[in-house]
Amino acid sequence: MKAPWHALAGTLPESRLLASVAEFTHHRDIDALDHSMVLSLAELVAVSSVTLCKRGESLQHPVDSIVVCSRKPGGGFVVEAIDPGREGDPIDTIVCAMETLEAISDVTEDGTSRLVIPIQREHAAIGALMLEAEDSLDEVRSMVEGFARIYGNYIALLNESERDKLTGLYNRRSFEQRLQRLLKLQRQRSRGATAAGKEQRQSPDDVSQLFLAILDIDHFKRINDTYGHVYGDEVILMLAQQMRASFRQGDVLFRFGGEEFVMLIAARDEEAVHVVLDRFRRFVAGHAYPQVGHVTVSIGYARITENDYPEIVLDRADKALYFAKQNGRDSVHGYESLTARGELASPVALGSIDLF
Repeated sequence: MKAPWHALAGTLPESRLLASVAEFTHHRDIDALDHSMVLSLAELVAVSSVTLCKRGESLQHPVDSIVVCSRKPGGGFVVEAIDPGREGDPIDTIVCAMETLEAISDVTEDGTSRLVIPIQREHAAIGALMLEAEDSLDEVRSMVEGFARIYGNYIALLNESERDKLTGLYNRRSFEQRLQRLLKLQRQRSRGATAAGKEQRQSPDDVSQLFLAILDIDHFKRINDTYGHVYGDEVILMLAQQMRASFRQGDVLFRFGGEEFVMLIAARDEEAVHVVLDRFRRFVAGHAYPQVGHVTVSIGYARITENDYPEIVLDRADKALYFAKQNGRDSVHGYESLTARGELASPVALGSIDLF
């Protein structure tokens, strides 16, 4: 059994540091890693809060996620994820540290000492750590910088294991973990909406559903056979870049292998997700790729419920994709709509098929 932190208080500082590093680097789930890291730092240093900010992938979204560990008035800590879309100080200070790759040590208007350390990887910031305390944080700066380096190296290893090497999108191996994370977030939002509904009725626009879409490049074998695999890979790489630019920051994109991509998308309803997917389909069809020219894609999608198995949802979306392929390609079809119109077989009952 792991010793509680108060039991470590009397040991050497080096032992506490090693125990802290061992604590947060045993996680392979990134959310758990982030929570553990801010908590470990908060327990080592006399702070009011520790914030871990992860950098976004675009100028429009400079912050991808924020996790904060705050000291509770009665003792102990609370760790929570907060809205990355907020603006103003201290978010602007964190973004500044990420952009300049320079640490920031200052005192806020209310007298709070603040230390911001960028987390770097290959000469670029992937995030930042911010500590706030009543007293100066200068003495712990080197330790926090060490935590930032360890975190940057470790997160790179995790990302490498769950990213497709050609496109940088998530790979199939990481699909189930990402899906479960989104379902957890959906349940949290649903509970929040239910609680708020006791005081104020929620608009239908406030409630998002989760959809899984499978995208397949039409006649991709013909592209490889005609132009070669180098140009085939170029099409895949450019398509992945277009997906990143076209879909929202919260949508999760995967390359499942070959010319097949999967997307996890939150949308108000089936009509809304259909509009998003068809807009991307039309964008791809109107784009000329180097040497290859125009390319089309087929997309099938299905709604995900909280109790679905990943394999079941993939099967539904794949049936919709197959329908698109068999009916002219260059189109988008939803499993639920096809089933309602009688164009697909009745839904398979859970437990009536073998998944393996």
